[in-house]
Amino acid sequence: MYESTGKLLIVMGVVLVVIGALLLLVPKFGLGNLPLDLHFRWGNADVYLPIGTSLLLSLLLTLLLNLILWVIAWLTRG
Repeated sequence: MYESTGKLLIVMGVVLVVIGALLLLVPKFGLGNLPLDLHFRWGNADVYLPIGTSLLLSLLLTLLLNLILWVIAWLTRG
């Protein structure tokens, strides 16, 4: 029991480090300026709709969550 919990905590730590590194690198990849990111200006009001960024992040986070769940299932299998 303790062995699988230890492995799970290590995997979760690695995932958090990867997510933190990606968040530091986000501005270098140009996220927020993708083709479907809309920016409107009406007088003094600015409206920003990051549709392209939202779609990309949704896809990446879905893949990451599926990978995490697969690893958890693999670790708890035995």
